Amino acid sequence: MGQREQPRLRLADGSVLRPWRVSDVGALVAASEDADIRHWNRLGRLSPEEARARIGRWGTYWRDESAAIWAVAPADTDEAQGLIGLGDVSLADGTAEFLYWLLPAARRRGLAAAALAEVTRWALGELGLHRLRLTHSTANAASCRVAERAGFALEGTMRSALLHADGWHDEHLHARVRSEA
Repeated sequence: MGQREQPRLRLADGSVLRPWRVSDVGALVAASEDADIRHWNRLGRLSPEEARARIGRWGTYWRDESAAIWAVAPADTDEAQGLIGLGDVSLADGTAEFLYWLLPAARRRGLAAAALAEVTRWALGELGLHRLRLTHSTANAASCRVAERAGFALEGTMRSALLHADGWHDEHLHARVRSEA
């Protein structure tokens, strides 16, 4: 990963998954102000300076091979409208965990599932990972649909697994393995 430039990935509708850049600070600040993103992703409010620093860290994570974070830019604009990424990357073990969110204007168009499917293709194919996992609160039905549409099997429920602002949530665990790709 870190030996080469982070790839730009194209979705069937022409949308692009690209590395975040400093000019995307406004989108990240907007995400930190969105109630749904803050609740389901436990993202706190960010100042422009904090957002700029976070974007810089994402580049560092790519270079040190611990994460791969893309901006989701719909076909009609090059502006960041969401995030799709792999965290907790272990090239040695062949595993990683997904994270994603979309700003309201990009929701309900199939963009999250398409981005998830494309990064899955890249991670299991080009990167050579073996297993990708995705977790979400059992109360987040939209994330469950995204996982299912992208071919992630529901493996089970982890009880009281994640603390949200409104208390402890059970989480679904979904996964894809290379043999299913």
